[in-house]
Amino acid sequence: MFGPFQENTYVLSDSTKECVIIDPGCYDEEERKALADYISGQGLKPLLLLNTHGHIDHVVGNKFIFEKYGLQPLIHQEDLITLRSLMAVAKLYNLNAEASPDPSGFLTEGEEVKFGNTSLSVLFTPGHSPGSICFVYAPEKIVIGGDVLFYGSIGRTDLPGGNHQTLLSSIHTKLMPLEDDYKVYSGHGPVTSIGNERKTNPFLK
Repeated sequence: MFGPFQENTYVLSDSTKECVIIDPGCYDEEERKALADYISGQGLKPLLLLNTHGHIDHVVGNKFIFEKYGLQPLIHQEDLITLRSLMAVAKLYNLNAEASPDPSGFLTEGEEVKFGNTSLSVLFTPGHSPGSICFVYAPEKIVIGGDVLFYGSIGRTDLPGGNHQTLLSSIHTKLMPLEDDYKVYSGHGPVTSIGNERKTNPFLK
């Protein structure tokens, strides 16, 4: 977990040692060193920088990743304006930040993000932000869900571009059709499962 918002950053790799970095929330030098030390310690080669959405807590490390590994983010086009608002939001919260580099490309629903021998499917799940996306790795039944669905909760929708009904629709039409044993790795908090949220999440009743 990184930063003042306790954001979960993910590094996915396979036997080829190629990896993707998802939502680098590393806020200060200590956190950036911890992320870089993990990557080098595992002998990994970062291939892609992926953002589930453009909120500050998920992209504040984009500039560091760009400078360290030469990677520009991949994000959904609908969240470009959110990504570009990083410095204004940092000023609002009185946080230190550097502007993210612009994306090298945009991700769309149904696209496959490939690295090594691995392929992640992209789900378009707006509501928390206009361009929120999730990454699904079907062979191991894993969802990297950003701030769409949490353990016992859902993403907030009171930020610019958020919409409660849109978020609920995204969850019900894109995530709930998945099998119960799919694990959901959220942008904040502990891992959960589709089945657990289907049965117990008060927002989905």
